[in-house]
This record gives sequence, C-alpha cells and structure tokens, in this order.
Amino acid sequence: MKREDDFQERRKHLANLTEEELEQRFWELAEQIVNPLVDLAYKNTSPSIERSVLLRMGFSSLEANSIVNGAVERGLLGKGAGNLVYRLAKEKDMSIRDAGLALSEDTMWEDVIDIFKGGEN
Repeated sequence: MKREDDFQERRKHLANLTEEELEQRFWELAEQIVNPLVDLAYKNTSPSIERSVLLRMGFSSLEANSIVNGAVERGLLGKGAGNLVYRLAKEKDMSIRDAGLALSEDTMWEDVIDIFKGGEN
C-alpha cells in the first residue's frame, strides 16, 4: 500500500509564513510539547533527586541520605531537601554545611518544621 502524497495540502496553513514566522511557530509548538514535562518536574521530586541535589551542595552520600530520610519521615520532601537545608541556615544564621550536618545528625528538625509550618501544606 502506497501512501498518497498530501504534503502540499497539509502545508497550506504554513505556506504564507516568513522564515521568522515559521521559526516562531516552531518554538511555540515546542513549548506546548515541553510545558507538561517542565510542570511535572517542577511539582514532583524523589529521594534520589533530592540526594543528588545535596551531593552537589557538598554533602557526602551518607549525610545526604540521612537528610533525605529525615525529610521523608516528616513529610517535607516536597519542599526540597536542599531548600530545607538552605532555609534552616538562613533562618538560624549558620552556614549551609552546619545546617545540613545538624539535620543529618537528626537535630534541628523541629526548627525546619516551624519554618515550613509543618509537612506538605
């Protein structure tokens, strides 16, 4: 079975567009395709993603794992583990490293809960 060539028919709505207009149309359509993926990434996370963020902030694998586990236990993972560390450090006027170490040693979690008004809400 051979497909009928209907290219000229399908391109009629694009025929009168300039090169710049075609490029703009391309980027508009690309954005429509990508927006749901960006939205999904923005609204969702996982323990492995959060551990990865903490590793890039300079924490060891064991420290990152402990912080992420503490965030999961307290329903705070959706806030972002790196964000928890950062906000604690900012609020308590301490270094990011010290804030993260405190959380990895299972201390100062009540302060974090207070900062975020508890859990996912």
